[in-house]
Amino acid sequence: MAAIISDKFRIFNAKQFLESLTEGPNDTSAERSRMYFFVGRPQPWKAYLEVHSKNSTAFAVGNEVYIGTYGSTAFRATVSAVYDSALLLTDVFGSNGVNSAPPINSSLKGRTGGAGGSDTGAEAVSGVYRYATEDVPPLPLDNQREKRALYDELIAAKRITDAFARTVIRRYNWDQVANPKFDMWKPDYSATPGGGGQIGKQTATGQNSIADAKFYVMNSQYEVFKCLYNGEDPSNSTGQNATEEPSTGGANYASATGIYTETTGAGYIWKYMYTIPTDDVLKFLSSDFMPIVLPSNASRQATVALATDGSCDVALIENAGSGLPASQTLYTSVKGDGTGAVVELVTNGSGTITSAQIATGLSGSGYTYANVLLTNGNLFEEAGLSTAVTTGASAVGAIEIVLPPEGGHGSDHEVELNGKRVMTNIRLTYSEGQGDFPVDNDFRRIGIIADPYDFGTTTFATNDTRSGLRALKINSANADYSVDEKIQQTVTGGTAYGTVVSWTLDTGSTTAGVLKYIQTNDEHTDQGIVRPFESNGSNAVSGETSTASGNVDTSYTTTGSPLLGATFASGLANPEIENNSGSVIYVENRRLITRAPDQIEDIKLVIEF
Repeated sequence: MAAIISDKFRIFNAKQFLESLTEGPNDTSAERSRMYFFVGRPQPWKAYLEVHSKNSTAFAVGNEVYIGTYGSTAFRATVSAVYDSALLLTDVFGSNGVNSAPPINSSLKGRTGGAGGSDTGAEAVSGVYRYATEDVPPLPLDNQREKRALYDELIAAKRITDAFARTVIRRYNWDQVANPKFDMWKPDYSATPGGGGQIGKQTATGQNSIADAKFYVMNSQYEVFKCLYNGEDPSNSTGQNATEEPSTGGANYASATGIYTETTGAGYIWKYMYTIPTDDVLKFLSSDFMPIVLPSNASRQATVALATDGSCDVALIENAGSGLPASQTLYTSVKGDGTGAVVELVTNGSGTITSAQIATGLSGSGYTYANVLLTNGNLFEEAGLSTAVTTGASAVGAIEIVLPPEGGHGSDHEVELNGKRVMTNIRLTYSEGQGDFPVDNDFRRIGIIADPYDFGTTTFATNDTRSGLRALKINSANADYSVDEKIQQTVTGGTAYGTVVSWTLDTGSTTAGVLKYIQTNDEHTDQGIVRPFESNGSNAVSGETSTASGNVDTSYTTTGSPLLGATFASGLANPEIENNSGSVIYVENRRLITRAPDQIEDIKLVIEF
């Protein structure tokens, strides 16, 4: 069965995304969406290989693992970290290059010393494999396990409000070198599908739909114009290059209609749509995308007020013909279900049409289809259509009326300009949120979570920022902890493990501070369990590489404002986001972004629906 998901559906979803940010009577209502932009994954990207059925000999960091015969193996790599049920790998090599993947249920062997070494005796069976390096992050996976891992590695999140989200479209600058020619707006572009049975119509720049067409431009004053005519005629079926930059300040601009008419070259006709204000330029203009302004924008409202549903704005010569009344300016009414539109055409001595346009002030309204008849009784000497001109029986010619989108040009900017993308602009300023966003580590994952809960509740989070990290208040460290190092503490039943994300000394202290960390079910298990750190002043928290050792300040409980974004009770602080709550609607794995105390990150995230 033939079917499509239309661009209107994608535009609708983009609109709904933006509208959901302000729906409902208040911030906690079910109708409203509380969107949070998050950053996460402080630890480096490395190839990940699940393993099971291990024998009693352990794999070791620095050794290799391989499949088959070492000298002709289809897969080998260096072990970077050993987990209970997985290995992290570097220097991956295989017969098909670095992206060779070990088949599931392959027999793995450990080896030391490479070609001149020997097997260690370690063996296991391979499971799921994901290739990754710091330069080649892995593609995100859309499954429940990935979602849980995302929360385990979440650093912090910041609320996306309507002030920091806009519909965006592809950016086309006025640039006669990069963009010499523009498509004209038409309602009937389509592809030519394989198998025959249908012939499509391409744009001037070779696109198969208006959604992909280059039919609008942003000028040097951040004014956006839509191309209604690009010089197309029987001798230039794909249009011509533009020669004049459209502008509302130009002599060829008519403020009463919002039309700019090029008086040189091909005679481009442009429709003014809106002007991007400075604030939107700073937040939402990128090298590839530009914003559609909000409906409340004054320049957009003025354009909407001029829109006329079913007006006839452009007349194209399909066939210049011959035998029409010669060397005359003629007029004819547009036939269809609307009223009031009149075409003005000029013929030469052979009765061939040399130009055609909608008569000034007579674009009409209410047309959903339109035809132009040039036969006897349909041509007149004046725009009032009272004095008919005789047309010979052998006269031929054809004029096409290009009808506007529903509502008229400028009535619905998102639909007309194919606004199926939303850009969010998030600025991370230093230690944003009283310390929710640490400045002494980096991150490698960004995304959006809809409607997460506050930790330990089923209440929607509404704060501007939320921390995703656990924290310990340390009162007697003998050395500084190092970010990304593994920490541990002897706890009830075994050992708690974690990885340091941030270590910040208290003001004026050299031994006491806040230690923020993550725990994952791959790296931080003890006998198959991720054990929580405890409020225990006797069992120290030690760092694996820094040799730092400090005790939890069991007497410390925050009152009033959090400390560095963390709320402590007996020296322990939970994340501010409930694990696995809400819906992850966008994830992007990327190369590391390094933070610094004096640095601001301006992150523009584009979501295509």
